[in-house]
Amino acid sequence: MAAADFQIEDGGPELILRLTGDWTATELGRISSRLDSQLHERRVDAVDLTDLGRFDTAGALAIVQAANCVLPQSAWAQRPEAGRTYAMVEKLERESAGQQPRSPGWIRSFAKVGRGVQDIADEATLSMAFLGRLVVAVGAALRHPSRIRWAAWFSQAERSGLDAIPIIATTNFFIGAVIAFLGANLLTQFGAGVFTVQLVAVSVLREFAVVITSVLLAGRSSSSFAAEIGSMRMNQEVDAMRVMGVNPFQALVIPRLAAMLLMLPLLTFIGIISGLFGGLLVTWSQLSYGPSFFIQRISEDPNMGTHLMVGLIKAPVFAVVIAAIGCRQGMAVAGDVESLGRRVTAAVVQAIFAIILLDAVFALIFLELDL
Repeated sequence: MAAADFQIEDGGPELILRLTGDWTATELGRISSRLDSQLHERRVDAVDLTDLGRFDTAGALAIVQAANCVLPQSAWAQRPEAGRTYAMVEKLERESAGQQPRSPGWIRSFAKVGRGVQDIADEATLSMAFLGRLVVAVGAALRHPSRIRWAAWFSQAERSGLDAIPIIATTNFFIGAVIAFLGANLLTQFGAGVFTVQLVAVSVLREFAVVITSVLLAGRSSSSFAAEIGSMRMNQEVDAMRVMGVNPFQALVIPRLAAMLLMLPLLTFIGIISGLFGGLLVTWSQLSYGPSFFIQRISEDPNMGTHLMVGLIKAPVFAVVIAAIGCRQGMAVAGDVESLGRRVTAAVVQAIFAIILLDAVFALIFLELDL
């Protein structure tokens, strides 16, 4: 291999650039700066390629940046392949040099906000399309019950529901205990410590049990759904299902949706029992109200049944949201690991946000219904 070199012949009417050696990234050395200094404000009219060895994009870029003109394709007649390389590099260099100057910061900020709004609109559109396909798949499953994969249903119910009982019970137990601590501390200052029982019962029955349970399942099950389906998308298993005539919604989405619909009300009820038990222990230890008094105060309140109904009504809606968001993000995974990570994160964040938003909507509805 010979190092790149050049000679400039300007004795005649034309300035001829004679290239010798290998004009490649490994053989250029410092020739780029030397070529630029000798061709400064001088126009190249022709190129002599008789002694040119190998030629790549690095050599072409050195000539493009040094020459003050665009060399015609005819100048490369001796080496057409080198001419094509030069033309490609010259075009890219010209386009990059012709780019508009960078916009001010405030314009870029508005553009970023606009892109964010567009992303939200695109996400909403894709979510509605997914919801439509899900409704169609549910209708097909109801019309043909014999095609239901019961084994997948029970497997998902065990993994997303029964396996979550310990964490659901423990978390709601401490939530009920914390509410009882706060109520006992504040209400006893006004001589109304006995109402700590009602405070614990109403907050756990109506709000905390279903919301805390749903948030835990959003972090536990929704992310799991997105990761499982996303991994299958990456491995092209979903495409293989379609080739074999298997509907991915029937095989992957419906079992997870059915499992959440079945298990979230059950887990909410377990969370209610655990939260009330935590409040019972605190009122017993702090206010000396025994278990019989605690249970009697709850059973004698005629509104407790309404509060329980309000809490349990939310559970199926939250279940659909958690399962649908997790499966939707899993189905949107592309072929790389980065996409999988982003979709799993989006599944958790969107599910938790949707739960809080729907809980606020339910609160307004029940307020108007005086429930």
